[in-house]
Amino acid sequence: MSEVQKVAVIGASGYAGAELVGLLCQHDKVSIQHLVVSENSTSCGKLFSELHGRWQGICDVPLQSFSQEWFDENVTNAAQSLDAVFFATPHEFSADWAQAFVVAGIKVFDLSGGFRLKKAVDYPTFYGFEHANTEALAQAKYGLAEWQQADIAQSNLIAVPGCYPTASLLSLKPITSNHFHVENSLIVVNGISGVSGAGRSASLATNFNEVSLKPYNILQHRHQPEISQEANAQVIFNPHLAPYKRGLLATVTLQLKAEVTRAQIDTAFQQAYSDKPLVRIVNAWPQIGNVAQTPFADIHWQVDEEKHVVVVSCAIDNLLKGASSQALQCFNIALGLPSEYSLLASKL
Repeated sequence: MSEVQKVAVIGASGYAGAELVGLLCQHDKVSIQHLVVSENSTSCGKLFSELHGRWQGICDVPLQSFSQEWFDENVTNAAQSLDAVFFATPHEFSADWAQAFVVAGIKVFDLSGGFRLKKAVDYPTFYGFEHANTEALAQAKYGLAEWQQADIAQSNLIAVPGCYPTASLLSLKPITSNHFHVENSLIVVNGISGVSGAGRSASLATNFNEVSLKPYNILQHRHQPEISQEANAQVIFNPHLAPYKRGLLATVTLQLKAEVTRAQIDTAFQQAYSDKPLVRIVNAWPQIGNVAQTPFADIHWQVDEEKHVVVVSCAIDNLLKGASSQALQCFNIALGLPSEYSLLASKL
């Protein structure tokens, strides 16, 4: 079995970062060395468990402030101090800093969008900044755990997929990878997520008392190019915000080639996921209540052979399978462990 890995989490105070810290605390191959927050964070100096009382007595680790001095002390001048670092940070931060950790021999698992898109020219449009670290961008590998294990195992910089893309791609790839869909046909992805997907920072737009079910960022959401890139097919992505805390549902509609049968679609999904413990093929349309607080993805589909259409739905917890537990899957794969290691036994 793998030796215990020394890890740091940068961005430990946010929702996804906190979920990740909790999972790492329960992983017997992990020793948390540092929990880090932004330089100006008011959380600096507090215990992690002060911010997230769920982990009181389990992870009473102080939060440190990130700076160049912190990096020099704990990375540059500290031989073999870390094996892996997880970024749960703003996109620009990971884009600027990931390569420095890789150069120091530390594996990077980035939960932000800093390395999800392969083309640097797409970042100003979809993320609002120029991606200057093109060398790191060229080396980064996308980390959809059930589909890209070889890339994850061989790379030192993993771009953990977004929450909407995770559910969407788990639904799409058994079809698009087999070329069962009509090329260049309309592929529609409708997604709905709870307010925790917007992060922990206060905002009137995501205030629980203000939110009603509504679409947002139609035809311009940053996850659209990510889904299209990894499905190898252009999609229309329609995200929706709903007044509940956590959980995400994606429903995709594809036009099938005339000769494709229901049996072929069934076989494609079974072959893709029958040996993947964290993807559950369910017998009815998935419900967010069945996956919230778990690392599972529940998938169901239906084929209309007469209309040559397939509809697929996938439900996940946006903070777990859509972020932190998938990051841990990638970490496990990098260690040569089963991707679900420590997750199925976790009391989430």
